[in-house]
Amino acid sequence: MSAEKPEEKAPAAPELSPLLEKVLARLGDRVLERHTARGDDRIHVARERILEVARILRDDPELNFDLLLDVTAIDYFGQPDDFETKLQVWDQNRAVMRRLPQRRHELVLPPRGPEPRFAVVYHLTSTRLAHRLRIKCRVPEDDPKIASVTPVWPAANWLERETWDLYGIVFEGHPDLRRIYLYEEFVGHPLRKDYAKHGEQPIQEYVGPGAKEPRRPH
Repeated sequence: MSAEKPEEKAPAAPELSPLLEKVLARLGDRVLERHTARGDDRIHVARERILEVARILRDDPELNFDLLLDVTAIDYFGQPDDFETKLQVWDQNRAVMRRLPQRRHELVLPPRGPEPRFAVVYHLTSTRLAHRLRIKCRVPEDDPKIASVTPVWPAANWLERETWDLYGIVFEGHPDLRRIYLYEEFVGHPLRKDYAKHGEQPIQEYVGPGAKEPRRPH
């Protein structure tokens, strides 16, 4: 007579850090997802609520996120946060890369996923309470817009310009949203996954490192 198999228990939800408990208590249903592991605390919020959430996180005395360290973006191509692709052949075989260097310029795109393509990411810290938090907001490809957080953290000014320049995310309400690395005539946003790796766009012919004239229009 075979022994009965013990019932399989569902994996327990990871314990919340003290900081994340405070954040969830204060923000409530504004938090769509949360994650905590090894001192890393992260929440997801809807892009429509980023300004509301930012003000709460800054002004609440138990949170006091007075410093915005970084604003950036991730091109997930619609895949979830933990999506990974396996190494391609030319990544595994260095000899092939040496023989066929042009292979390095081929685009290797993941399959499209059902979620909004981009995530805007904010890294916050409290200089008084010495804790930190990451916020993610998903932004769709057909409407890549989110409110600027410069009214809450003025340091977002150049950080949002960088994210606009490289990913094409529009920060509505930004006081001076223009390119910060590339020239204004540049077409596209080079950190998007579907931007051609060999897509140089000089606006006048490159004549070598000793050229007296820069690659700029007259």
